[in-house]
Amino acid sequence: MDNNKTNINWYPGHMAKTKRQIIEDLRLVDVVIEILDARIPISSQNPDIAHLLHNKKRIVVLNKSDLAEPNETKKWIDYFKQRNIEAIETNSNQGKGTNQITRIIEKLMEDELKAQSERGRIRKTIRVMIVGIPNVGKSSLINRMANKTTMEVGNKPGVTKQKQWIRIGKQIELLDTPGVLWPKFENEKVGLNLAYTGSIKEEVLEKTEVAYSLIKYLDENYPEKLYEKYKISKEEIENIKKYPNYHLELMYLIGRKRGALVSGGVVDEEKVSNIVIDDFKNGRIGKITLEKAERI
Repeated sequence: MDNNKTNINWYPGHMAKTKRQIIEDLRLVDVVIEILDARIPISSQNPDIAHLLHNKKRIVVLNKSDLAEPNETKKWIDYFKQRNIEAIETNSNQGKGTNQITRIIEKLMEDELKAQSERGRIRKTIRVMIVGIPNVGKSSLINRMANKTTMEVGNKPGVTKQKQWIRIGKQIELLDTPGVLWPKFENEKVGLNLAYTGSIKEEVLEKTEVAYSLIKYLDENYPEKLYEKYKISKEEIENIKKYPNYHLELMYLIGRKRGALVSGGVVDEEKVSNIVIDDFKNGRIGKITLEKAERI
């Protein structure tokens, strides 16, 4: 395993077609809801799509806020509001914050609808597009807003495939779109953040290298949470710090503690990698924000 550099490769496939469809559909909508992962608001923001939205009324939804540090999420909300973008935190799995989205949509459209009414035009429907990268929680959010569970939802990127309009109350129609990434990650850290949070399909990753990088990041930034999760003592940390590749030894220590072993007591790198990545994705290591607003 190359522990100095993590290479993340994937083939976007249908994503170029999806981007073209989004460009076409933008002409049909009044407001765009851009869903971001509250743990990685910049890495989870598709720069190609963000560029297309600059002339549209826009709401940024920081989803999965239950997995992020609350104080950091508040800083991100301020970050977007300082840029004249409405922002809100949500936890679509539990429904937190989703009711506010409808009110924000109506507020954004209030002046336009009033002006139309004064000209004698009555418009009953506000059309809204929802965009976001794979596995950011679009389908769960729509289900909460529409009070139904008919859409196909899963904890894997790319589950939502077909374009569809969903009625939200009496006045709003919501257009769902498939999750779409962009052709090239200019910054390796962006690719890693997307890998940690499950927005890149697992089968195309060098999983052991991703897990190694994640363990290294957590040890350097959230050591207490990492050690508490895997019951690692200060003595054990001091003992393995004498090794040249300390973070690889830390990965093996976690593997031994979790029983990720093959015959002879050797640590199964793939198994411990699966454990650590899954624990992080599902918040079992704690509330963690990988990107800080003040560092942008």
